[in-house]
Amino acid sequence: MSSPGTLNAPEPHRHGDVQGRKAGVVIASTRAAAGIYDDETGPVITDWLTEHGFDVFPAMVVPDGEPVGAAIRALLTQRPAVVITSGGTGLSPDDRTPDVTLPLLDREIPGIMEAVRRAGAAKTPLAALSRGYAGAAGSTFIINLPGSPKGVMDGLTVLDPVIGHLCDQLEGGHGH
Repeated sequence: MSSPGTLNAPEPHRHGDVQGRKAGVVIASTRAAAGIYDDETGPVITDWLTEHGFDVFPAMVVPDGEPVGAAIRALLTQRPAVVITSGGTGLSPDDRTPDVTLPLLDREIPGIMEAVRRAGAAKTPLAALSRGYAGAAGSTFIINLPGSPKGVMDGLTVLDPVIGHLCDQLEGGHGH
C-alpha cells in the first residue's frame, strides 16, 4: 500500500545485497605502520564497506612489501567476500603490493582496474602509473587501490555500482 502522495512504483531492482558478508582492509605503508603518520585511507575504505553492509575486520596497517601479502593471506583464511588494499601500487622499489597480490589471484578482473585508472586519469595523469590488480582468490574479490585518499575514492566510486553483483557472481550466482 502506498502512502499518500506516492505512486505505486515497483521497488528498484538491486543487485547483490551484501549484508552479512565479511570484508578486509590492508594498508601498505611502512611509515604508517611505524606510527610516523596516521593512515588516512583505511578509515575511508572501512566506512565505505560498512555503508554497503559489509562486516569489516579491523584494518591492517603493515609495512610495504611481503607483509602485505602475509596480511592478505591471513584475511583469506577468514573467507571474506572482499579484500581492499591501499598503497604500494606505484613505481618505488618498495611499492610491491601488486607483486604480492598477483600470485594469490586465481583470476584477474582487468576491467575493474581499467575503470579505476580511467576514473583517476580524469583528475590526474599520475593515475596511469598505478600498477594495482583486481581479481578473485576463490570467491573473494581482491583489489589494490592507490595510497592516496583521492585515489581510493576514485576506486570506490568505480566499485559502488558493481560490488554486490560482483560478490554474487564470485559466490556462484548467475543473475544479471
